[in-house]
Amino acid sequence: MKQSSRIISPASSKIATARLRHLRMAPRKVRLIGNIIKRMPVGEAEAQLLVHARRASDPMLKLLRSAIDNAKKSGLDIAKTIVKEVRTDKGPMLKRWMPRAQGRATPIHKHTSHISMILQETEQIVATRFVPGKRVKKKEHEHEHEHDHSSKKQSSKDKEHREDEVKTEVKTKDKGFSQKMFQRKSV
Repeated sequence: MKQSSRIISPASSKIATARLRHLRMAPRKVRLIGNIIKRMPVGEAEAQLLVHARRASDPMLKLLRSAIDNAKKSGLDIAKTIVKEVRTDKGPMLKRWMPRAQGRATPIHKHTSHISMILQETEQIVATRFVPGKRVKKKEHEHEHEHDHSSKKQSSKDKEHREDEVKTEVKTKDKGFSQKMFQRKSV
């Protein structure tokens, strides 16, 4: 996946572009995401890509952020910038073969995409509905140590109560299993 950026500033309107070439994804799948963010303010488009579930949203988000950086370098006001155009073109196709029965082979076409994104500055400030936040990932060991360590100093009554709960849980599990076994149809 190669990414190249180019800044264009004609006299009539200020625009900034970014391109992503040779993305290993079919253009048909990438266009679905590109059509969603067309004519959106850049902040709203970024928020939309952050929460979108499709796999194409991650490289598209990276490309949008690159275009935003290009717009900042060329002096565009980000509060007034919208996504003018997202064009997804077909890239080179990788041809592979899958073996089939009786010595035959069927072709597999692995498509690639070239994406071009153009941002344009408008005259008025565009109000965004969403503010993109940063993704926060919790580490696995934090989940394990979330319980309070003061539970070791509980009274004996609490321990007895917990033992009774464990016994009732075991009884309900056994009861459910036996009910399930005897409700089966005989074969």
